[in-house]
Amino acid sequence: MGKLENKVAIITGSTKGIGKTIAKRFLEEGAKVVITSSNQHNVDNAVSEFASDKIFGLACNVVNYEEVEHLIQQTVEKFGALDIMINNAGVAEPFKRIVDADLDAWYKPIDVNIKGTYHGCRAALKYFLDQNRQGKVINLAGAGILKNNTPYFSAYGSSKAAIYRMTFALAEEYKNTGIDIMLMNPGLVRTEILSVHNPTPELQKRMDVFDKIQDIFSQSPMVAANLTVKMCSDWGNGKNGKFYDAFSSTKKRLLLFSYPFRKLFNKIDRTAY
Repeated sequence: MGKLENKVAIITGSTKGIGKTIAKRFLEEGAKVVITSSNQHNVDNAVSEFASDKIFGLACNVVNYEEVEHLIQQTVEKFGALDIMINNAGVAEPFKRIVDADLDAWYKPIDVNIKGTYHGCRAALKYFLDQNRQGKVINLAGAGILKNNTPYFSAYGSSKAAIYRMTFALAEEYKNTGIDIMLMNPGLVRTEILSVHNPTPELQKRMDVFDKIQDIFSQSPMVAANLTVKMCSDWGNGKNGKFYDAFSSTKKRLLLFSYPFRKLFNKIDRTAY
């Protein structure tokens, strides 16, 4: 029996990247999984790829609260309940200085990351409370957001810092309800959020440094997925208000120590997820 046998989970932004890997691990552990994207074509492709009767796909723009409520309603109609809400959907603005980027480009991470996470939390909490049901809400932090500045990604950094504060505020509001609200840092993963198109010469210099950082510290999304399974299993019961890091100090030291050897033997994984 899997660690998540017959649990029902919604994972937003789960047709690719970290969210898709979490969905895969949840299926392997026996969960029934709802995958989402704002793009119906991406949802259809992911559903066909998984090819499981425990997968249900639904397009959902997390910026729209009514759509998130509808997502939960459809999940309950399909699988009979909801046990786990993973607020994974996230975007970043183009890698530019703030005055060089379009206003709408800066606004988008604020809308998707903060509002989307808030909507997922609110709708899931309302369901759990109305049904007098225990449940888990997992929000995603960003790598090193509270310890490092995020130049050229100021909207993304600001949104992830806000999610950090939101998560622990809600955990305090709903303690002793049987609902566990937690935060998870997936670490540095090569996803499209890190993609940079047409950088200026100045930014290219910075990107050359960042490329090396990725070579040293990036890791498979499976690390975050395995941690998420643990948080959502019975092990995570009663862990309300906790923060778990897939990029621990031990992991950082291991990646740093192994880098010269991985480079020497051409074993650096540059797979884009």
